[in-house]
Amino acid sequence: MAKKLFIKTYGCQMNVYDSARMADVLRPLGYESTDSVDGADMVILNTCHIREKASEKVYSELGRLNRAREERAARDGGRMVIAVAGCVAQAEGEEIVARAPFVDMVFGPQTYHRLPELVARASRAGGVAVLDVEFPVEAKFDSLPEETSPPGATAFLSIQEGCDRFCTFCVVPYTRGAEYSRDADAIEAEARRLVAAGAREITLLGQNVNAWHGRGLDGRDWRLGRLIAHLADIDGLDRIRYMTSHPRDMDAELIAAHGSVDKLMPYLHLPVQSGSDRILAAMNRQHTAEDFRRIVDRLRAVRADLALSSDFIVGFPGEGDADFAATLRLVSETGFASAYSFKYSARPGTPAATMENQVPESVKDERLAGLQQLVDGQEAAFHRSKRDATVPVLFQSRGRQTGQIVGRSPWLQAVIVEAPETLIGAIAECRITGIGTHSLHGEVLDDRRRPETERACA
Repeated sequence: MAKKLFIKTYGCQMNVYDSARMADVLRPLGYESTDSVDGADMVILNTCHIREKASEKVYSELGRLNRAREERAARDGGRMVIAVAGCVAQAEGEEIVARAPFVDMVFGPQTYHRLPELVARASRAGGVAVLDVEFPVEAKFDSLPEETSPPGATAFLSIQEGCDRFCTFCVVPYTRGAEYSRDADAIEAEARRLVAAGAREITLLGQNVNAWHGRGLDGRDWRLGRLIAHLADIDGLDRIRYMTSHPRDMDAELIAAHGSVDKLMPYLHLPVQSGSDRILAAMNRQHTAEDFRRIVDRLRAVRADLALSSDFIVGFPGEGDADFAATLRLVSETGFASAYSFKYSARPGTPAATMENQVPESVKDERLAGLQQLVDGQEAAFHRSKRDATVPVLFQSRGRQTGQIVGRSPWLQAVIVEAPETLIGAIAECRITGIGTHSLHGEVLDDRRRPETERACA
């Protein structure tokens, strides 16, 4: 009889990818994924340490899981294995074991390929948690089984992990480790498997994905621009995206790929974090606001319809009114299709956590509201610019209402139409007829199942 596996995923797309691969690793042990904690034989919390109070949310969820486990044991005598994975596990493994001694396994993001061994150890541990937060010598990607979960029309593919940038606010170098890049042949093989299983769009993932440099098929070192051009030759792969990037690693070859590779979608998430050079230096971002502007100009010179999104932190230690004004100026001058803005929160173990001149919460709140008002206005204007446009939409799923299906435009906007579900997995030309808060509404003009061979009309 199959055992039920429930994975709750927090945070970034890399964690989504990791959760899917954990399910692949556990499937030979008889675990099948379920959408509910009820009746689950194993529950894994795949955690993220980026946001404020991330660990407290994990402990709160663990308390609920422990009660659910006790109720199940009383009801039918069944046992629920509880595990904590991901970046909180990596950063606070011993504390999790101390504060939640009922947890069976705690393991970091570099070790989930060893899950079968951890499960076996947990079964023999007699109630003592199994802890594995080491950075192994072997690359986990070399030890993972092939993907078995159907990807759907879109899929994530992890090509790079870790970060060597050491921004002073960020825990990633400490939880994900040093940068590691997979070789091009392994990436191509995984991409071909995903396409054969039905994926038409692949998003290449990494903590600093444009720092990728792996051994190419010719034995030489390749960078991301060349990898993208190579993957674009895969029949049946119609769209390519990548995230998340660092401005320091936007090299000439990658910028040129945005103009020469039609399958590379005209949407780029490029975090800048601040418009103030003084704050960027304090963050150890290793670029200036003007560097960012020049990169954007070069990208738009090769792809005029490119849409940008970015990340911003307000209230970084020492940020003054002039620094925040510089951020607003950068946003106003650049123009973003979307942006993710956050109040600075101290992450234990990072240099910024001990900096002087911490900004009061009330000031952070005021600045965040002002920044969000500006970027929300830009996002709304970008959506309005697509009204009456004809765009190719890749349909991914059913909509909330009966008869609706939902897809994505080349600029990653959600597009909702009334159309048969047989279009899910297909790319169809649609006319945009309405603008929602975070989505577009349209009508299908051409429902032929065809590859996307031409650029979208803006």
